[in-house]
Amino acid sequence: MAQLQLALNVPDLQTAIIFYSQMFSTEPSVVRAGYANFRIIDPPLKLVLFEDKDVLGGTINHLGVEVNSKLEVTQAEERLVSEGIETTGIEDVACCYAEKTETWINGPDGTRWEWYVRTGDSEQLDKSIKQ
Repeated sequence: MAQLQLALNVPDLQTAIIFYSQMFSTEPSVVRAGYANFRIIDPPLKLVLFEDKDVLGGTINHLGVEVNSKLEVTQAEERLVSEGIETTGIEDVACCYAEKTETWINGPDGTRWEWYVRTGDSEQLDKSIKQ
């Protein structure tokens, strides 16, 4: 089953962690410098927080669909391309403290969407393509 992801930019990570932990009665599953990741059961949501002290209020960083396998990423990529939607192509990356297989698209309003499967852990926040 796929799960919707909401990634937000927040000006103060600790304050946001406290707020969202209380709001969803769930502690984050990962907390790193400038980053927190929640796996919320009810409602089913993956909430990711990126600290950006220059943000005046919370803003959307990106949206995503997390799936269970690389095959599902490939199938989504093929479907999106067949619908005429431009993608970045499928890449194996390390990003956001995870190893992932992903593809990205931009909505008509510029909102970035990530379609991905998490395949492992990583110690880096910034994206690098795995060889």
